[in-house]
Formats: sequence, structure tokens, C-alpha cells
Amino acid sequence: MPKDHAPIIPQAVFDLYDAYAHGEMDRRSFFASLSKYAVGGMTTAALAACVMPDYSGAEAIVSSADPALDVERFTYASPKGGGEISGDLVIPAAASMPLGGVVVVHENRGLNPHIRDVARRVAKAGYVALAPDALSSLGGYPGNDDDGRALQRQRDRAEMVEDFIAAAEVLRDHPATTGKIACVGFCFGGAVSNLMAARLPWLAGAVPYYGGWPTAEDAARVECPLQIHLAGLDTRVNAGWPDYEAALAAADKSYSLHMYEGVNHGFHNDTTSRYDPAAAALAWSRTTDFFDRVLA
Repeated sequence: MPKDHAPIIPQAVFDLYDAYAHGEMDRRSFFASLSKYAVGGMTTAALAACVMPDYSGAEAIVSSADPALDVERFTYASPKGGGEISGDLVIPAAASMPLGGVVVVHENRGLNPHIRDVARRVAKAGYVALAPDALSSLGGYPGNDDDGRALQRQRDRAEMVEDFIAAAEVLRDHPATTGKIACVGFCFGGAVSNLMAARLPWLAGAVPYYGGWPTAEDAARVECPLQIHLAGLDTRVNAGWPDYEAALAAADKSYSLHMYEGVNHGFHNDTTSRYDPAAAALAWSRTTDFFDRVLA
């Protein structure tokens, strides 16, 4: 989690990290571009460390040892995707079953510690959470995001979408759930959440955070309400929103858009310096309120 004494980071550095994290430049180019901002005694490596995730506090919100939760490694079949997929299944320990379920879709680097923590937050809110790892067929999240991104690029994107669709179907049929299932995803996971809304007519709701956009044809297939969260400074993702919004409106679909001004892509992720506590708290309260409505 970013420290109070962390240096002020120029917006250009966040933009460089965004390009690097999403495959628009390689590591060598990223560090070379960063060097021009390493001033005042700050080294390039130290500046990079300021924007890279720090998972040492990834259990600060909800511990995996929280006695109110049952956390298990769960494996399910994804015949149209990666074959056998594993992930975290998190169930509120003392709750009266069954409950609504939520599929938690990770970013473009596999099931890292932050997304595992988000799944626990979902369960603390009163739902059964399933957070799959799309890297399962390649050995799973490798322990760091750089290698995770490299592994995820080896997977076929359409097959990874099938992995999360299969997760929703498995969770729908799990005895701990009511059969009402929603999804939430971040970045790559936001894009997948948008596609799940278009592909699963029985889905109760989808909450994409700063994810990519499906086609207008996909918009016409959406049957569930959408709650969309965007970062005001995220010009890369936001550029596609007007067209998708027009497609949703033309098809008379139910959606709400929450734009958080002055914050970066990834503002909900408390393990990076892009984290904005106020925006993240507001977005999460809106997310859990949405689940309360659609999964009741």
C-alpha cells in the first residue's frame, strides 16, 4: 500500500506504467522512458518501485485467516477454455445458506494477491465469491505480475472468457448459492465482465471496473443491469465508452456509469500508488449496494 511519505509522482509516470502494464511497451523501454523523471536523487529503479504493486499488505483489508470466512482452493472444469481451472472459493462461515454468488475476474496478470483479497471482501459483504485463475493451465499465477502478464499473453483471450463463463455456471449450481450470480472485474476483468453480461442471459448483474468494451452487437444481448466504474484520467479505456454507451442506450439496456475524476486506471487497487482511498471506498460501497439489489 502506498506510504504517506511516498514522493509525488508525475502523471506522466503513471501513464508510462499504464502503457507498460498493458503491453504497449516492453520493460526495457519502460525503464528507459522512466529515467528522464528520475530527478532529485530518485533513481529509475526507485521510481519504478513507486508505481509497481506491493503485495506485502494485500491481506490488510481481509485476511485469508479471517475466522468469519471459509477459503478453499477450488477446481472446476472449463471444457471450452483452459480445461481445468482453479481459484479461490470464499464462503461466509456463519451465514445461513444459500447466498448469492459473485465471480471475481482478475486483471491481465492472473490471480494475484490483490484480487484474492477482493474475493474475500465480497464474501465479507455476504456473498459466495469465486475468483478463478486463468493461468491455471500454465501453472497458475507465478508470484509476480511481470511473469503473470507474460503467461497471460500465452492464453487465447476467447478461451479465457470461457473460463470465467464456466465459473459463473459452476457457482450458479453450487449448493452454497441461490443460483443468482453476478460478476465484478478489473481492467482485463472489467472487459470480461462486460462480455459475461452479453453472453449469459441469466446473469443477475455485472460490475466492470475500467475494462474494455464489447461490440454494439454484444450490447444488444445484455440482459442484466450494469454498474460501470471509470477513472477520469484513464483516457485509454474511456475513449471507447461513448460508443458503447450509445449502443446500450439504443438497445434500451439498464446501466449506470460512475466516473471518478482526477484518479488513474487501477484506482481501486490498494497495492499500487494509483490507489485513491476516497474513490475506491465510494466505488466499493456502490458495488456492494448493487449486489444487495441484484442478488437479493
